[in-house]
Amino acid sequence: MTAKLDYEWHLRQVMASRGMFSTTDLRPLLAERGIDLSPSQIYRLVVDKPERLSLRTLVALMDILGCRMEELVEPVAAGVPQRRRAAGGSAGEAGLGALRPKRARIVRDEG
Repeated sequence: MTAKLDYEWHLRQVMASRGMFSTTDLRPLLAERGIDLSPSQIYRLVVDKPERLSLRTLVALMDILGCRMEELVEPVAAGVPQRRRAAGGSAGEAGLGALRPKRARIVRDEG
């Protein structure tokens, strides 16, 4: 069976390490390189993980930020979702188990 792959998108972190903290800083720099994206497209490119990205845009980002592709895109193995365990401990234990609060006992001092 072939391992499933995913990736981490680090554009925002790379921008911050280069002193770029606003998505609007990218628009004129991309336009100088022939990449015309709307402000909302640039925002999504920075904030979200893109599912599709042209190589021209990727190369322009690397040129603007002075970085390599490995700094922007990090391949990772896609994790297999694990079953959530009950809060009480073993997987077979239902409910909150040992996390339920115990009822307080009030002892009156008759003295």
